[in-house]
Amino acid sequence: MPADEADQLSPAARRLYGYAAERRAFSEAEAAEVLGDPAAVAAAIAELARAHLLQPRPNAAPGATADGPAGGPAEVPPPQRWSAVSPRTAAARTLAPLALQVRETHDEMDRLRARLEALVPQYEAGSRHRDRDGVESLELITDRGVLEDLLRSFAASAECEILTCHPGGGRPPAILAEAVLRDEKMLARGVRLRTIYQHTARYSHATAAYVERVTALGSQVRTVGDGLMRMILVDRHTGLMEVHDDEKAALLVRDPSVVRFMVQAFERSWAEADPFTTTVGPDRARSISEELRQTIVRLLAEGMEDKVIARRLGMSERTCQRHIAEIMRAVGAKSRFQAGFLLSATAGAPLTRPAEAPE
Repeated sequence: MPADEADQLSPAARRLYGYAAERRAFSEAEAAEVLGDPAAVAAAIAELARAHLLQPRPNAAPGATADGPAGGPAEVPPPQRWSAVSPRTAAARTLAPLALQVRETHDEMDRLRARLEALVPQYEAGSRHRDRDGVESLELITDRGVLEDLLRSFAASAECEILTCHPGGGRPPAILAEAVLRDEKMLARGVRLRTIYQHTARYSHATAAYVERVTALGSQVRTVGDGLMRMILVDRHTGLMEVHDDEKAALLVRDPSVVRFMVQAFERSWAEADPFTTTVGPDRARSISEELRQTIVRLLAEGMEDKVIARRLGMSERTCQRHIAEIMRAVGAKSRFQAGFLLSATAGAPLTRPAEAPE
């Protein structure tokens, strides 16, 4: 009998079942003498019989005699006797129809699965033909929730290695708090984790704290100045990359050739990157700051606007404008146009202005 049905037994039925469990058999009259209220006992017997918790016992003794219609003796049937049934037996009897229904449902599921799986070879053959141009190997993800679920599945399914690139400076503390728990689980499973940030991420306290925590567990983190594309690669067979001019979207990549190109791009950046150390000495700080300034010089020479340069280097626009003003003073330019002209001729030359850490 299902648990919810047992929970719905009336108090009288529960008392009667306790009475019946202590006896081999009983009659309604006998139970009424002990429990009182014959009507309640009769109702409780009917309730327990419907729940298969009571069963009628065959009458072994002949009944009493009484005067028949013609004055002769007539046999009176003995009172019906009842005995308790084990709850497990009652449950088996009650659940039997449901078990049959479940088996039939499973059989139907197996038949449906077999019919659909019979089409797999045809679909795969069509997919190989369709994927010759890589159409189905690239999938645009525009839903933020789907993207977050995808990132969680990457972390859970990775077996060997995850490579990530995070341009734009330091990451928000809320995202890092979620990332550190996910990354710790991956590292504990033996998954290798390599990450590239931009130099400006070094000046984010939250990012530096995250790096210190995961590198202690075996993760490797480096930084570069520019040329970083946001992406993640899982076991070198699946990738996720940024979409131009849409920060909320991403491109899911399964095509082996495109994934290989993404891996190569990562490895080139990794080879040129500097280890992300949580403590940076004065000489290294000046070197990184000078590299950032040289990058700004190059981007200015290409005619980029302040906000574009700031976004590309992962710094605030105000900090970027301060650097640009210092660069213009260093080359003696009075306008951005003149600075662009002078810088295009002297790009790559070291600037002598003192180094500062970006905000």
